[in-house]
Amino acid sequence: MSVDSFIEEACKVAKELDIPEPTIIRGEELKARGMGGIYGVGRAAACPPALVSLSYRAPGAADNVAWVGKGIVYDTGGLSIKARTSMVGMKGDCGGAAAVLAAFALAVKARPTVNLHAVLCLAENAVGPLATRPDDIHTLYSGRTVEINNTDAEGRLVLSDGVVYASRDLKADTIVDVATLTGAQGTATGKYHAAIISNSARLESACVTAGLRTGDLAHPLPFAPELHFTEFTSCVADMKNSVADRNNAQPSCAGLFVLSHLGFDFPGRWLHVDMAAPAHCGERATGYGVSLLCVLFGSRTHSRLLRALAPQL
Repeated sequence: MSVDSFIEEACKVAKELDIPEPTIIRGEELKARGMGGIYGVGRAAACPPALVSLSYRAPGAADNVAWVGKGIVYDTGGLSIKARTSMVGMKGDCGGAAAVLAAFALAVKARPTVNLHAVLCLAENAVGPLATRPDDIHTLYSGRTVEINNTDAEGRLVLSDGVVYASRDLKADTIVDVATLTGAQGTATGKYHAAIISNSARLESACVTAGLRTGDLAHPLPFAPELHFTEFTSCVADMKNSVADRNNAQPSCAGLFVLSHLGFDFPGRWLHVDMAAPAHCGERATGYGVSLLCVLFGSRTHSRLLRALAPQL
């Protein structure tokens, strides 16, 4: 599935739900808007990268919830190229965006009582003359500069632009990002549990409960910005994009990278779901995340089933 195909699917979903057409920011417009994360990751591909946003606005709603999905339609690793065996299956690196789009479609049919947004961060991490080089410095939508020391740590770059868009442009006060983000997630929490991290203990606990009720299992990671964020120290930019010590809580650090662009002082609630391992079973995708998101926010819908299953938020 190319970026073109993913956008077509998003437009199809919007039409079926009878909501406004998606907002699509693509190619050079991403660069002009300052979204250097998505642009830099996808600029070498034949299909230009894009940020796609779908919105459902509930009558009289004041709360804004945004789900942000990593949509790397294929991941070669870029110039920090993956090994032959580890590149196979990377057509599934858009699992986070796929889950967000499908969950959004289901939730809108359940008539949310909040304004609900789906933000899809779409790109192909390709090799080519325009590919990002290690040592390049990109300015992300947050305004922060990032020194690239590993082009295969691309998901956090596109997600960072996505969550800032959700906060700044969509005024979201609750943001959940969903991604097949780190290979280390499978080591940390295994094949069946996504690794989660949050600035809200209540939202984190609710996610674990929703996971138990849906089968989309989730387990918390350590949340310690003061201990872990130094892994991204750079001498020439605000931060690097990959950790200095790969043995120091990699999945936690990856989540903190995303939060750092949203802001450690972000007044709303943020939840990061790294579902790299449970997103697939063998060579097939599992659809992980669709049930989790819908049940997690089920109390904010008119669906009797989702409300009955939903934990207290």
